[in-house]
Amino acid sequence: MHLNVRAVSITASLMWGLTIFLVTWWIILFDGISYEPTCIGMVYRGYSISPVGSLVGLVWGLVDGFIGGLIFAWLYNRIAAAPKTAS
Repeated sequence: MHLNVRAVSITASLMWGLTIFLVTWWIILFDGISYEPTCIGMVYRGYSISPVGSLVGLVWGLVDGFIGGLIFAWLYNRIAAAPKTAS
């Protein structure tokens, strides 16, 4: 069985982007806005625990999720298509 690379990439993109966005708003809801450096902010430039930061995280998450899904589906298809050896 092969994975549809485009479908997996788009799904991973949406899942990761929306997760970053929603988790940021969850933190804002309970702890308030914070411009202190975060681990995610060190990787995703411009990200912070703020409304604008949630949008920046959404964009970075969409791009990062798409690339991760693309690599995962492509690698899965390569491994699934590898010839089987008899033991």
